[in-house]
Formats: sequence, structure tokens, C-alpha cells
Amino acid sequence: MKICIISVFVLLGTGLTVNSEKHSLMYIYTGFSKPVGLPGIHQFTAMGLLDGRMIDYYDSDVQRKVPKQEWMKERLPVYYWEKGTGSRLIKQQWFNNNTDILKKRMNQTDDDLHVLQWMVGCEGVTTGSDGIIKFVRGVNMFNYDGQDFLYFDDANSVWVAATDIAVPTKRKWDQDQGLKEKTKGYLENECIDWLSNFMVYGNKQAASPPDVYVLTKKTRIESNLTLSCLATGFYPKDTILNIRRNDRVLTKEEGLISSDVRPNEDDTYQRRDSVEILKNDTASFKCEVIHRASNMSVKKVWDHKVTDGGNNGGVNVGVIVALIFDVVLVAVVLVVLYKKGKFVPIPPLRGSV
Repeated sequence: MKICIISVFVLLGTGLTVNSEKHSLMYIYTGFSKPVGLPGIHQFTAMGLLDGRMIDYYDSDVQRKVPKQEWMKERLPVYYWEKGTGSRLIKQQWFNNNTDILKKRMNQTDDDLHVLQWMVGCEGVTTGSDGIIKFVRGVNMFNYDGQDFLYFDDANSVWVAATDIAVPTKRKWDQDQGLKEKTKGYLENECIDWLSNFMVYGNKQAASPPDVYVLTKKTRIESNLTLSCLATGFYPKDTILNIRRNDRVLTKEEGLISSDVRPNEDDTYQRRDSVEILKNDTASFKCEVIHRASNMSVKKVWDHKVTDGGNNGGVNVGVIVALIFDVVLVAVVLVVLYKKGKFVPIPPLRGSV
């Protein structure tokens, strides 16, 4: 898997039941072989993501782990941040050492810029009213210069080399039974415990209901329209969106196209579903959005007016498109620069690659 699909990777998961909610806690570490020399780009960066929203941050210039959500600052004591800072200082040095090792192993010089990345974390689901989060899968993977390098197969407790150059590391780490046990224990237990705690700390405070809009625009076929349902500004990302024709939910087989859930620039999410219909279709079309975290359920009926994708109910579609572009642009920049990583009480990185 390439870096450019980090955000997709974080969002993917096992199929869930209708009443379940999926949550994730991921830590992303990125280390460059030398200073990049660009504003805002640091030689080493670490961040924590709860359901895709940044909750803490560290870089090699500031050298302190800091909260990125108010509830993290309020609910976690000073020693948590002190311990986290110490942990990330150690990982920063580990990244420096092992980037040098990989450069030598691959006969690379210091002239070019190289990047080592690490993502580690877990995904879980809540399926009942008790709010208990159950483990779905763990993620522990390394990437070097934009290519898969090594990942941990949690089900079989074995490291898997994604490239021949990673085979020596796989063999070395597979021989360390303690490392494998701690890695598996962290992914399946400790990470889920932290995920559960963070959801309790921040869920009520962070939940934001979506704004819902019904939009239309002309198509190349004169007799047709594209009808769209847009939900934006919601958090967390779990939401249900349906376009109904006479109360029947339209499907992909009937031409429905979905953007799926995408990030906005303000740590909230959006989703747009669209379907092509006849202009003279007199059926009742409704946009239905359910966002359980904010206890919101709404149905908006299309008034059969053609907006041609312009403003409808106060939403500026051009602004939304621009925000999507900004997010994609940032992701592309990070592609060239960065990968995945982790956090305070993770199993320690031992030795070298």
C-alpha cells in the first residue's frame, strides 16, 4: 500500500452491521533522512488521530507532545504529556538511526532525501447501547520512500516483509518473541482501552451534526438532471445518507454515486450522494441523513426546482469544492513526505531494522 492512500487506509475496515459504529485510534510517525528545508515541514513528526481527527502532535523542532483537542488538554494530566514527550524523543532518535541503516542497506547516498514512516493503531466497533468498543483489527506497518516495507500480521503474530530489502528485518524481529507478544497485546488490548477512554473523554464535546442540502444541476442530456444530497460539517464520521424516491432508497444499481465520507478542512466530514433523474419525474425525492453521535435525523424533500449546482439553502458549492481540493492537495504533499505512526504506551521499538 502506498502512502497516498493513508487516509483511505485509516477509514477502511471490516463490514459492520447497521447499528454498529466503527472507531479508530492511529498514530503516524514520519522521519526524513535530513532536514527538508521547507516551512512547516519538520525532519520528524508524530501525530495521534482519533477517528481521523488529530488529537495530539509532536515535531522535531518544538520537541514537545501537545494536545490538539481541548478535551485532551482538560482530561489528561501533565505527566501524560511529559511521558509522551519522552517517548517521542526516543522514537525520533530511533528513526534517525534506522534511516541511516536503510540507506546503507540500499546503497543510497546522503545527497537524496529519504523518508521512513510508521503507522500503528487499532480499529474497533460498538454494537450495543453499553458503548463498549470491541477489537476489529490492528495496524502496524512501516513504509520507506513511498513503498511498503514491513507490517505485522496480528492474526498470526508474524512480521511480513513487503519487499526483499525488508527480509533481514523480518527475520530479526520474528526472533524477538517478546516484541511480538507486546505488539499483539498493544493492538488488541491496550490500544482498544485508550480508544475507549478517548471516545468517552471527547465524544459528547466533539459531536457535530451535519448541515444537509439538496442540490441539482443540468446534465449533457437535456431531459435529465443530477440530484445530489450533501451532508457536511459532521463529526464523528459515522453517518447514514440515503436518497429516497417515493420513500424507496435508491441504490448503486440504479445509478447512485457516492463520494463516501471525506474530510473537511476543519476536522469535520462531508459526504455527497448523487443520482441522475428525469426532469419531468414527478416522484417525491428526499435526502435522508442520520448522525447518531449528535442524535440528528433529518429528511429534506426536493422542491423540484433546478438550482444547477448553485447556492441552495445558503451553501456555497464552490467553497466546498475548494475545501476538498485543499484537503487533497495537503494529502498529496504528505504523500511525498509522510507515513504512519504511534503513541505513548505502544510496545517499544527495539534495536534496529
